[in-house]
Amino acid sequence: MASAAAQLGVSQPAVSGVIADLERTLGVQLFERSTRGVTPTVYAREMMDRSAAAFDELKQGIRTLENLADPETGEVWIGCIESISVLTLPPILHEFMRRYPRVVVHVQRLSPPTVEFRELCERKLDLVLARRPTQPIKNGDELSYEPLFDDQLAVVAGARSHWARRKKLDLADLVNEPWVLTRPDCWAHTAIITAFRNRGLKAPHVGCMTQSMPLRASLAASGPYITVFANSRTSLGPYQNLVKKLPIDLPDCICPLAIITLKGRLLNPVAQCFIEHLRSFARSHASGREHVDHDSPLVADAGT
Repeated sequence: MASAAAQLGVSQPAVSGVIADLERTLGVQLFERSTRGVTPTVYAREMMDRSAAAFDELKQGIRTLENLADPETGEVWIGCIESISVLTLPPILHEFMRRYPRVVVHVQRLSPPTVEFRELCERKLDLVLARRPTQPIKNGDELSYEPLFDDQLAVVAGARSHWARRKKLDLADLVNEPWVLTRPDCWAHTAIITAFRNRGLKAPHVGCMTQSMPLRASLAASGPYITVFANSRTSLGPYQNLVKKLPIDLPDCICPLAIITLKGRLLNPVAQCFIEHLRSFARSHASGREHVDHDSPLVADAGT
């Protein structure tokens, strides 16, 4: 209570009085009180969940009015895992930020493998870029999924390794090589092991498991290790001088990348514009072009 009062700039009795008035109005107990403080009841938690949506709508409304007053300013909040932020987002953001230099883009890194989209459901993010979960997740029925493009794993080795000089390779050539992969419950790990087994090959030895892309790239660049990168359809980003894609086709290692938003939530114009920018980027790559559509409007229709 004291901390809440301090944040609000009011007295502690004032906070206690408001809560007591709420409990009388609602006819339920919102907090369990003890000598150690107060704990929210199930009624309070339900109220907080509903209030988050109400306050989000108010915040979005204020942001929309600000954007309408100056349609080339505003903020967009994006969530994604590390591989997307390192390899997929840079060319997308580069063009978007060049065109709208006064827009602020916030990118929050999410932790795989089980991205439950909690920040999105709590309305702390406007959208998430991720693969659609293969397993049921909490609040999954509240989410909307829009596929952008099919992403594929790439097998990579050190740029100076003897593997990098080979023009033809097969997974069978790499069975006995040491690998660096993500955790076993991540898509990249599961997909590459499945690819070996589908070829009738034994699973390779995984000498190190890490979610860190810099560590995987460094180990591959400095040693005999083989690894995989996701979201590397066009380039290896900052690692292009350290590692090289190997000429191995992985038809079993494809997964769609999607825009994930909350159903029924009206996003502010800048977030809508960024989503249209993502669609344009996906269309340009689907048609083989290397640039995005520069004619998409900043203020998109609410239905986009």
